[in-house]
Amino acid sequence: MPRVVSLCLLRWSTDRLRRKSGDASPPPEAPLVLVGRTGRRRTVTALDANAQALGVAIGMAVAKAQALVPGLIVIDADPAADLAGLDKLALWALQRISPVVAADPPDGLVIDTTGADHLHGGETMMLDAIVRKFAASGVEARAAIADTWGAAHAAARFLRRQTLVIPTGQGTVMLRPLPPAALRLDGQTVAGLRTLGFETIGDLMDQPRAPLALRFGPEIGRRLDQALGLVAEPVDPIRPPELVEVRRIFGEPIGAADTIARYTGKLVDALCLELEQRGLGARRLDLLFHRVDNSMQFIRVGMAQPVRDAKRLTRLLRDKIDTIDPGFGIEIMVLVAIETEPLRDRQTISSLVEPADLDVSNLVDVLANRVGSNRLYRFIPVQSDVPERSVARVPALSPETGATWEGDWPRPPRLLARPEPVETMALLPDHPPIWFTWRGIRRRVRRADGPERIRGEWWKRDAEMTTVRDYFRVEDDAGERYWLFRSGDGEHEDSGSQKWFLHGIFA
Repeated sequence: MPRVVSLCLLRWSTDRLRRKSGDASPPPEAPLVLVGRTGRRRTVTALDANAQALGVAIGMAVAKAQALVPGLIVIDADPAADLAGLDKLALWALQRISPVVAADPPDGLVIDTTGADHLHGGETMMLDAIVRKFAASGVEARAAIADTWGAAHAAARFLRRQTLVIPTGQGTVMLRPLPPAALRLDGQTVAGLRTLGFETIGDLMDQPRAPLALRFGPEIGRRLDQALGLVAEPVDPIRPPELVEVRRIFGEPIGAADTIARYTGKLVDALCLELEQRGLGARRLDLLFHRVDNSMQFIRVGMAQPVRDAKRLTRLLRDKIDTIDPGFGIEIMVLVAIETEPLRDRQTISSLVEPADLDVSNLVDVLANRVGSNRLYRFIPVQSDVPERSVARVPALSPETGATWEGDWPRPPRLLARPEPVETMALLPDHPPIWFTWRGIRRRVRRADGPERIRGEWWKRDAEMTTVRDYFRVEDDAGERYWLFRSGDGEHEDSGSQKWFLHGIFA
């Protein structure tokens, strides 16, 4: 079942203007409107939240808006720049979310995420991440996902939820109470339907189609069928000219997995030739399948380093062919290098001269495309006395920084994500615990070493000015070794809670 995300940028025109202007943009608290011409009148075409809160509305005459809000900032609208900005956002989403992305003027994007949500932790986490990223860039957004473009578009703009997941098969129920304007009908048609007493989409669903088509034309029926999934509405993905792309059009549709795999190899060979001519290597590939029912399937693979090895790329793509549903047949296959980097041919060094460097990038690529690149990483040292801040996650093949941990005290190979509280008995202030209870099991301490005192990083937070931790390495009766600490120095109340925690486990 297809799944489509509609992204609504609530105040795209004003948000884009503030982002573009940078330090020269109007103050965030200043009311801002963009104006255009309606006939001979200058009217408000876009406004920010400040202007709306003061009573300004879209379509209001500029003179009236200025009289209503003294100090109102008025700037001419630039629809062409708004559209160009949407195309740039579509390219961003193309590289990070899904291969099938298009601008949805005047205020949104549409993204076909069929089969791609698991790469982002599921649909809910994917929508939350998208909205957060836009908010961090100063763009207010809503996102909804449904089975069809029409249903997702309506949910994002008329249900007033920041993120909303419409379960599969529930689009009809969601659409019924919404107004006809949610079907992306023109203003004249919406006004005509309102005059006739149609208040909701449900009213239109229950009405015979022939009288509506006779009065308003076929648009209402077409939009209804698209929103309900009765008529396909494929997303035409944005494709900038600088992308490296090859395609194969079939005289007869194909569907067998072996046939798809064979043509995948041919497309990869053609793509690698094009990449070689440009001196590039691929970091991310999208293989798109256009089916005869006017729908689309796709495969996306990523590489940790730029690659131009046809056999290696073919293998990564073929590993995912079983996720493709050819339906009644595939008529076009398109292979696109979404991300590329310069790549120079390296001279192979004979093993008689010196041993070749071990290359694990192929293994990393295979694992990353099977389990997700966000689940494959390694740790690097970070200069910090606080244990949980002394490591950072980086991509598996990130270059070495040369950083190391300083100090003579050993650290456990397994550090808990968060220190877990334990019950203990210990003599204060410098003695280790006699026993401790962790996760319901009581353990008697046979040996201990410590304390190692770690102070808070006062230059980061004032609250850490006086806080300390006293760490102990302890061994229980079973020979298991743990890393415990007391929050506080055991004497002063402002140094910590004086409670005990388990923070790590030694091998």
